[in-house]
Amino acid sequence: MALAQGMAAAHAPRESWRAAADGARRALGGDFAALSVWERQLGRLRVLVNTGERAPGEEEFPERETYPVHQFPEITEFLHERWAGGEPNAWVETADGPAAGGAEYCHQRVAALRRRGRGCCVVAPVVLHGRAWGELYVARSAGAPVFDGADADFATVLASVVAAGIAQTERLEEARRLAFTDALTGLANRRAVDMRLEEAIECHRAQGVVVSLVVCDLNGLKRVNDTRGHAVGDRLLERFGSVLSLCGAMLPGTLAARLGGDEFCLVAVGPTADEVVRVAEELCRRAGELELGEGVACGVASTGNPLGPVHSARRLFRLADAAQYRAKAVRATKPVVAGREGPDDPVVRLADAPPPPAAERRRFRGRR
Repeated sequence: MALAQGMAAAHAPRESWRAAADGARRALGGDFAALSVWERQLGRLRVLVNTGERAPGEEEFPERETYPVHQFPEITEFLHERWAGGEPNAWVETADGPAAGGAEYCHQRVAALRRRGRGCCVVAPVVLHGRAWGELYVARSAGAPVFDGADADFATVLASVVAAGIAQTERLEEARRLAFTDALTGLANRRAVDMRLEEAIECHRAQGVVVSLVVCDLNGLKRVNDTRGHAVGDRLLERFGSVLSLCGAMLPGTLAARLGGDEFCLVAVGPTADEVVRVAEELCRRAGELELGEGVACGVASTGNPLGPVHSARRLFRLADAAQYRAKAVRATKPVVAGREGPDDPVVRLADAPPPPAAERRRFRGRR
C-alpha cells in the first residue's frame, strides 16, 4: 500500500506524519487531511500536520494548534480505553450535522467545517499499543460528494496502517537516540561528539565560527569503585553528568557528553573562548563540591585562542586532551586552557609533538 510505503520511506517523525496524512487524503479522495495526537496529561488534541488545501491560518506543521479534549466528546470516550483486539470505527460528519448520532455530538467539528469552507469529513481514531494515540482526519470541500459508510470503513483500515507506521517511526527514533546516547548518564556519547565536532569544524573552516572543546576527567572514580563498589561509582558518574549538563546549558546549543569511563566533554559552537572558560571554571567548582568525588582535571581548547590552524576535529581533540593531561599532572583545580601561554605554549607543543606509538594515549588510537 502506498501509504505504508510512504511512511516506511520517511526518515523523521515530521516526514512520517506528512506521509501518513497525505497518503490517507489521496486514498480517500479528500481535499485536506490532518494527523493529530491526544496529549492526555494536558487534556488536549494537538495537530501534528495539515496537508492538502489548507484554509487561511492553517500551517503545515503548526506549533500551537491545539483543542481542549472537552470540545470533542465523540472521541474522549476512547482515550482511556484499551483494545485487546479490534479498534474503534471511523465516522462521517457533514457541515449540515453528523451523518449519524445526535447533533450535539460533534458541534465543534460541524462549526469548523463551515468556517473553513468544507462540506464533510471522516474521522478515524488512531490506536497504538492498544490505546487511542490520536486521530486521522480527512475532509472534502463544500459541494464535493459526501463521505459514506464505505469511506468510513476504509478510513478505519487506513488508521491501522498509520498506527503501524507511527510505531515503526517511534522504534527507529528510539534506536537513533540510543545510538547517540550514553546509557548510564543520558548524555551524548562518543559517536555523537565525533559527528558534532566534524560538522562544527566544517563551519569553522567555512565561516570562522568559534568551536570549543572542554575535556574533563573525573578524579577519584577508581577509589570509589574499589572502596565503595561500582554501584556507588555509577552514582558519582550520574551526579557529575548532571553537573556537566547544567553547566553546558549556560552556553546555548552546547553538547554535553560522556566519552567513556571517567571522561566527559562539552562541545560549544559559537560562544567566545572566554565564555567557554568561565563555564569550565564553574564546572570545576561544582565538581569539587560533589560528595564522593575529588574534582575534575579539565582542559579547554578553543579556536578563539591562538592555537594555530585547526583543520580537523582530531587536532582540537588533541589540544583539549593535552590541556586536560596537564591539568591532571599539576593537580589544577581550574581548567588549563590551550594557547594562553604565548607562542611557546606547552599545551600546544604537547598536542603537536608526535608521541611514540606506545605512549600515545588510548583516546587517539584508531581515530581517522
